[in-house]
Amino acid sequence: MESAEPVHRAPSRTQRVTAAMVASLAGVSTATVSLVANGKTQGRVSEDNISRVRQAIAELGYVVDGIGSSLAKGVSSIVILVAPDISNPFFAKVIAGVRESLGSEYQLLLSVTDAGEFPRADDVRMLLALRPAGLLVDAPNAAFLEDLSVAGPLVLLDAPGLEGYAPSVNLDVAHGARELAAHLAASGHKRVAYVDSVTGTATFEVRRAAFLDEAHSCGISIADSHIVSTTIDVGAAAAAFADAWPDWQRAGVTAVVCGTDTHAYGVLQEARVAAVRIPEELAVAGFDDLPYSATSNPSLTSVHLPATPLGLKAGEQLRRLMEDRELEQPQLTLESSLVIRGSTASIPANAGSLSAH
Repeated sequence: MESAEPVHRAPSRTQRVTAAMVASLAGVSTATVSLVANGKTQGRVSEDNISRVRQAIAELGYVVDGIGSSLAKGVSSIVILVAPDISNPFFAKVIAGVRESLGSEYQLLLSVTDAGEFPRADDVRMLLALRPAGLLVDAPNAAFLEDLSVAGPLVLLDAPGLEGYAPSVNLDVAHGARELAAHLAASGHKRVAYVDSVTGTATFEVRRAAFLDEAHSCGISIADSHIVSTTIDVGAAAAAFADAWPDWQRAGVTAVVCGTDTHAYGVLQEARVAAVRIPEELAVAGFDDLPYSATSNPSLTSVHLPATPLGLKAGEQLRRLMEDRELEQPQLTLESSLVIRGSTASIPANAGSLSAH
């Protein structure tokens, strides 16, 4: 009496498919399954066995255990990008640049926070258990980097003043901030307000300080009461402006500079609600030069920061480190520039009559 052929039942949805299951179905060893699954078959596995293993993988829905492989090798193909609040659309362009530079050889994992909160070193250290090939940190501050104290390939993005911690790709935000202050002064503005981010990262400190310093040199007055901070959110910025505008208007404020375009969109939104004419009564400007800024009504004057090139260059630098290649320039700086549009194009009617404090 002939013995019955073995019956291979598909695993249930809750059952984890293993290499041993694939090997059993294909009639090969688990080592052969590993070679096929990881693309290392040349000169080591016959075409017939490759075909049978691939058919078994497809039938069972087998997925390579990347974490297990990384533990065996000591490192994975994962790259972690730490970002403080990706609700800012600017980060979407940075991420796109990073993704393009890493290519298909690496998998990008994001470590993000809620709006207005900065990443905690403890949270990032938990992810380091995945044995990432490299780490990117966007817009950090010194306290975070000191607390993290990570070994291995690390590149910083948009981290002015923190170049001593690791190779970095920075944006010359101070240059654009100074250009913006000079533009407003040349347009006749004497009293200006500033809407900042609450995140507390170095890049926002630099853009604010550079703008305030140049504004003071140009004869523009910015009182402490004319500086407010919110999360990078249109609604939050709109609410902050609505609350502050009556006092700012009485004080003769004729321009509002925002730490991001997202903040500026909130100011523009609330200004329309309050029937404030832009730019005749109030000029508005931001940082980032997001795509919508060119088509908003009115179009938004903004400091252009090259987000996608920032991600591209940072990813390229990290790849070189991960592949044990020397960096030709450990510290890179990308230029910023002022793009003047309709939101500041005209001098407000009352600007000429104001004097600096």
